[in-house]
Amino acid sequence: MNCRLNSDGIAKTDRIVGEGYRVSDKIEKTIIIGSGPAAWSAAIYAARANLEPLVFEGAMTEENRQQGTLPLGQLAQTTEVENYAGFPSGRLKAFIDSAVDSEQQYLLPPVEEEPHAVTGPELMNLMRQQARNFGTRVITDDVVSTGLGSRPLSVTTADNGTHQCHTLIVATGARANYLGLDTETAYKNRGVSACAVCDGALPRFRNRPLAVVGGGDSAVEEAAYLSKFASQVYMVVRRDELRASKIMQDRARRIENIEILWNHEVEEVFGTEKGGVSGLQLRNNKENSTRELEVSGLFLAIGHTPNTSFLGPEIERTRDGYIRWTTPQRTYTTVEGVFSAGDVSDDYYRQAITSAGTGCMAALDAERYLAEHDLL
Repeated sequence: MNCRLNSDGIAKTDRIVGEGYRVSDKIEKTIIIGSGPAAWSAAIYAARANLEPLVFEGAMTEENRQQGTLPLGQLAQTTEVENYAGFPSGRLKAFIDSAVDSEQQYLLPPVEEEPHAVTGPELMNLMRQQARNFGTRVITDDVVSTGLGSRPLSVTTADNGTHQCHTLIVATGARANYLGLDTETAYKNRGVSACAVCDGALPRFRNRPLAVVGGGDSAVEEAAYLSKFASQVYMVVRRDELRASKIMQDRARRIENIEILWNHEVEEVFGTEKGGVSGLQLRNNKENSTRELEVSGLFLAIGHTPNTSFLGPEIERTRDGYIRWTTPQRTYTTVEGVFSAGDVSDDYYRQAITSAGTGCMAALDAERYLAEHDLL
């Protein structure tokens, strides 16, 4: 037996099993995997219900940075969040400094001006702190595999061994797909975005030309939304037709300030350190010619990839890889006692506030499962 301390200083007893993995003898009531709005909301509700949740929030690694899966989720990669209820623009810095433990502040950006709307990292730090205030234990580590074929359930992490639990909440989110251009990466959050609803109404985009990459329903929805704020919206479509449904295609063509650029692909993003995105270099893949397009924003609508690679085959996924909810208005998965919340299951809304709502639902579902099986 070995006695060790987890990241919150709580002693745990382990036993060594095959391949050197440590297995905790304690069976947790609830383990939560993830660190976005769904995960922290689940943790808050679970902790207040005395489920003593243990959260694996992911690791601070270069690999996670590159693929957008660092702790605090997708919101940690955004700037101001104007549409999360309860956080109007105001003088937030002093409040955040007083509310969040200084040694626990993750990825907080410097405040350029006050008042300001809450930023993504600020909002997530506040949620994380609220969960910890109720006793949630947090380990900064990646879950690399799960054992869901027998009881108790188990999760194995990269650096902290294997942990057992009666219920599991998967809230690992989905990462936006990008083009993979160096200049695209350089201007993320400075004109490059993967969420029009999140960012489209920001002052930097108002009354300015914008571009949307993609040809499916999501791309048309993004373009239509942006058309309310932009002077002009260009849809950059690499084929000579849209993949969107007929009704969505008709919608795009009816909006006067949407122009579709057929057979075009983005080759480079232009901009400045201070002003952000100022234009794009496009290639016409039919004529093999290039042109420059003046825009103040580039919005990617080429899909998302749910973060489920660590899960085994026991949990059923949709064709696109999202965890399938088996029952309407519930967060049940195909494995009894395993629940999912947020963008790892939601491929439609993908908003912080809807993720937080399903996180609450998952915690309540887990609590009721534990009660029904006399595991509280």
